[in-house]
Amino acid sequence: MRSHPIFSPWLSLAPALTIVLVLLGASLLYAVAESVGYISVIGQSKFSLDAYRNTLDLNSEFWASLEFSLWISIVSTLISSAIALLLAVWLSERRGNTDTLALNWNLAFPHLVWSVALLLFLSQSGLFSRWAASLGLISTPAEFPVLVRDRFGIGIILSYIGKEIPFLTITILSVLRSQSVGYDVVAENLGASRWQRLRYVTIPQVMPALLAGSLLIFGFIFSSYEVPALLGVGYPRALPVLALRFFLDPDLRARSEGMVISLIITLIVMIVAVVSLKMKDEG
Repeated sequence: MRSHPIFSPWLSLAPALTIVLVLLGASLLYAVAESVGYISVIGQSKFSLDAYRNTLDLNSEFWASLEFSLWISIVSTLISSAIALLLAVWLSERRGNTDTLALNWNLAFPHLVWSVALLLFLSQSGLFSRWAASLGLISTPAEFPVLVRDRFGIGIILSYIGKEIPFLTITILSVLRSQSVGYDVVAENLGASRWQRLRYVTIPQVMPALLAGSLLIFGFIFSSYEVPALLGVGYPRALPVLALRFFLDPDLRARSEGMVISLIITLIVMIVAVVSLKMKDEG
């Protein structure tokens, strides 16, 4: 009976998928329409590609924002992936279930809450700067290194690293603990060092899950707004922050440029998601 079409998983998911596709499709159509000049709020209905020309102009802020978004996304993803891999390998050798409590505890906090905590601790008027000044390590809290709201996005990167390491670690750990230990034991008996076992046995086992998870994290960071808005500076701004600036512009015609940026973000994230799903299927 389960092989009957009525029991198809796609049919079961049809109501939810229909709602998602309708909302997503309507949003995309609305964004495309406004990006080419059809803004119903002000009665503008003339087709124009001025928003695309202004956004993609070599002198526009878009390119600096794109470079900044790619910078924080790539660096955060690479550092999180490397640390998560090492942490997952270490936890897998312990074979204990209580070791992941700290990871699960971290995942319970939203990104915004985590960013506010970093701001309270790491800013030049935060707790760490005051403690350092009281201990005589620095003369005044203002001498504390600029770690948040800096032009290099260090605070943003630290925030994402702190949140994404637990997610990736649990993902990799679930793969490691589902694998047989026979391969690692055989490699050890053949004289392979700890580094060689990690390189030739462990990493190939977890690489599909690691790559898929890393791509999903990259897509999330690239399209995220709240952390760059809270911990970033006025220039350069992340692409989502720049897009919102156009949406909040008193001149409603500026929405077209905001929609162009949003469509570019959507396109990049969808490409990353497709690549991630393809790697997961191949794994």
